[in-house]
Parts: sequence; C-alpha cells; structure tokens
Amino acid sequence: MTMTAGLLIAIVAAPVVAAILSVVIRMNHVGEYVNLAAAVVCLCAILVLALTRNGPQEFLNGYVLVDALGAWTLVCTAVVYFLASIYAIGYMRLLPEEHDRLPQFYALFALFAATMVCGPLMNNIGVYWIAIELTTLVSTFLVGFERGQEAIEAAWKYIIVVSAGISLALLGTVLFYWAGSLVIGPTYDITWDTLRHAAPRMNPALIQMAFLLVLVGYGTKAGLAPMHTWLPDAHSEGPAPVSAMLSGALLNTAMLGVARFLTITDAASSSLLPRTVLVGFGAFSLFVAALFIVRQRGIKRLMAYSSVEHMGVLAMGFGFGGPLAIAAVMYHMLNHSLNKSLMFFGAGNVMRLFGTKDIDEIRGVWTRFPVTGALWLAGAIAITGAPPFGLFLSEFTLMRAGLATPNAWAVYVLLVLLIVIFIGFLNHFRLMYFAAPNAQRHTPPPQGRRSDAVEAGEALPATVSPSMQPSLWMTVPMWLALLPVLVLGLWWPQGLWHFFETVAADLGRSAR
Repeated sequence: MTMTAGLLIAIVAAPVVAAILSVVIRMNHVGEYVNLAAAVVCLCAILVLALTRNGPQEFLNGYVLVDALGAWTLVCTAVVYFLASIYAIGYMRLLPEEHDRLPQFYALFALFAATMVCGPLMNNIGVYWIAIELTTLVSTFLVGFERGQEAIEAAWKYIIVVSAGISLALLGTVLFYWAGSLVIGPTYDITWDTLRHAAPRMNPALIQMAFLLVLVGYGTKAGLAPMHTWLPDAHSEGPAPVSAMLSGALLNTAMLGVARFLTITDAASSSLLPRTVLVGFGAFSLFVAALFIVRQRGIKRLMAYSSVEHMGVLAMGFGFGGPLAIAAVMYHMLNHSLNKSLMFFGAGNVMRLFGTKDIDEIRGVWTRFPVTGALWLAGAIAITGAPPFGLFLSEFTLMRAGLATPNAWAVYVLLVLLIVIFIGFLNHFRLMYFAAPNAQRHTPPPQGRRSDAVEAGEALPATVSPSMQPSLWMTVPMWLALLPVLVLGLWWPQGLWHFFETVAADLGRSAR
C-alpha cells in the first residue's frame, strides 16, 4: 500500500469510526472527543496529502482521483471540520434540552464530514453525484437537529429544494454520458479525464445543454441565486457548528463539480456561452445577497446571505478562467472557509449570550464580551472584503483577472455590489456594537420552547444565563480562524502560487 492510499483511508475512515463510536458508546464526552480526534486525523492526513501528492493519481480502478483541485477543496473542508469540532464541544453543552441526543449529533456530524471528504475524491461523474446527494441526506438531520418548528421546516425545505436541484444535475450527468457514448461507445468509464479527452469530438450543443443543467443542479447545492432559497433557512436554523460546516465546507464541494464540468464544456466548444452564464449566475448571486444583507434582521440569516455573496464570487472567478483567476478563486475559497466559520461561531456566541437571533434585540456586544466581540467584529470587517484581510487580496486579484476576459463587465458589477454589501453588512454591526440598548426586552419563555423562542427574538430559558461568557471551546476556534485570514491578507505565500498554477493546469484549457 502506498502512502497516498494510506492517507486516503485515514481521511475517510477517521470520521466514520468516530460516528460508529459515538453511536455504540453513547456517552456525551466520548462523542465530543472522538469527533475532535477524527477532525485532527483528517486535517493532518489531508495536509500531508496536499503537500506530498505528485500529479493527478487514480485509485480503486479509477474511481478515486487525487488532484490539486480536489486536494485544495479537501484542505478547506478539513480546516472547517477541525474548527467546528472544537467549537461544537462548547456550544452543544449549552443546549441542555438536547443533552441526551448529543451522541446522535456527533455521529451525524462526523458522517457529514465523511461524505464531504468523499466528494472531491470522486473521479466518476456518477459517483460524484451520489457523494453530493449523501451530503444532503446526512446534513438534513443536522439542520433540523434542534427540533423546533422553524428547524423542522428548514430541514424539509432544504432537502426538497436541494434534491430538486440535484435531480437536474443527474439529468445533466446523463446527457454528458450520452454525448460521450456517441463518440466512445455505449460502455465506458465516465471519468473527468475520459470526457475531457472525448469532448472535442462531442456535439457542442448537447454538451452546453448538459452543462447548463449541471450548473443549475449543483448551483442549487452551492447556494447560487436564484436557486439559493434553502440556504438562509438551513444556515439560520441549524446549530452554529453545523452552519459553519454548511457554509465553509459543503458549498465548496458542490462548486467543485461545476468547475470540473466546465473544463469538459471548454474542451467541447470554443463558445463563451457556458462561462458567460456562470459569470451571470455569480453576478446575480451578488445582487440578491446585497439586497437581503442591507435589509436583514436575523443574525444568522445575515451570515447566510454573505455565503450567497461569496459563492457568487467563486462562480465569477471560475467563469473568468485563466491562471490568475483560478489562483484568486482558490485563495478566496480558503479565506472564506476560515472567515465564515469565525462569523458563525461569533453568531452562536451572541445568540447564546443575548437569547435572540434578532439583530434589533442585540446591543452592546463590545461591552458584554470584549474579547470574542472584538474577534467577531474583526471577522465582520474581513468578510466584507476589506483590507488587510485575505478576502480583500483574493477579490482584488479576481478583479484584475476579470478585466482581461470577455466578461470584463462583471468586474464593475462586482465592485459596485461589494461596496453596497460592505456598507450594509457593517451597518448591522454598528448597531449591535455601538447603538443604545433597547428599552424593552422580552420576558423568558417557558421550558421546551427554546428554538421557537430564539427565532422569535425572545430570551432563552433560565438554564442559559444572560451574563454567561463564551468558554475557551467557543473562543479558541475564533482565534484559529481569524489569525490565518489576517496573515493571508498580508502575505500570499509563494508556495501557494505554485500550487494554484497546478490547479489551473489540472483544470485543462482556460478561457479563450
């Protein structure tokens, strides 16, 4: 067995074993720590895999692929899984009514991570679709874990909307296979490379139609507007560590499929239509995000629409194409994963402290918990793309790359909408940090209505003290997320440039 094969086994097996142990032993502390141990193993193994891989490699008769793009997506996933696993220990202990169900939570949490690390490794386009669908099935139970009325509704909306989108992705996958069968034969291995090499001989119109279906399908999973309607509810109602995983890891896994299918479409035709449509979806996502961010009243929904914004940025980058744009997209992917984890952690802390998700009911954050409040505010500045943080550098590089493409118009749209989002997003934080406290507060609801009460903006039950301070479990991951975002904003390591050049080469021909 090669070292790479051993690493792949560790990456997938660690969270699966953690899930099994959580269910079998059924002790809260066991679930917490085996899940955290699995996250550490996953992160270490993926980092070693990314650093030691030597060109694209295939395993299991070609069903598993290790390439630069997949390895980078795995790095982003593992980082979020690690940070969220630390945060979950502190956060979930503050849900006393869910105390008996914590082993189930950690089993589902670890399985969710296992499905997400499988997706970027799939070399067969049909098996990749199955991996993405598995992430939906597992994460649905996490979205509705708290069992409040809104949480259950969000879970149903999530699985219905995403499954409808994934069905379109399946139809597009079938069309890709059919187009390949007309030139290769009725039976062949439907790997990314096989389709890329056969694409110049395929029917361009059929390939473009297949790509548009795939784009809508996986774009639904990635939260691109107007297919994003599940995302604000799911991100808002799931526990904070689950929201971090959904936003910082799952969306990247779905966007990966769009990028891989785009390379097949590029090889089949010289038409700019697929890339222009992808850029258009990205621009529209930014537009929708800007509208809802400015008028938002829910704290976690604010973070959710920020995710729609950043998925739009990734879509525009992939649509621009070229080595510089791909480098910007990869850099943005990591910075967003780190930064959005920080934002959901901070939102979870504030929600616990103030007993509400309503922005209008949150005042004086700076004075209530100055350290974690400062971390959250710094994260808010960073997530809007302001200097000196990593997202500023990636967005600036992306705009430079976009100006040299036929879709340069989108750069000006991007710039205007980023300014609107910057003003709208930080205005909410200005109110939460510096506005005068509201004179009237809601009275505590009776026990058993925690989820409904929180959504309605009411105070939490007496089991959660309004004077509580976030534990180290809830603050350490915020530090671990913010510091890299700051460092990556001040210094773009040369080694990452070389790695991103490899990603661009693996993706095949860039935009014409």
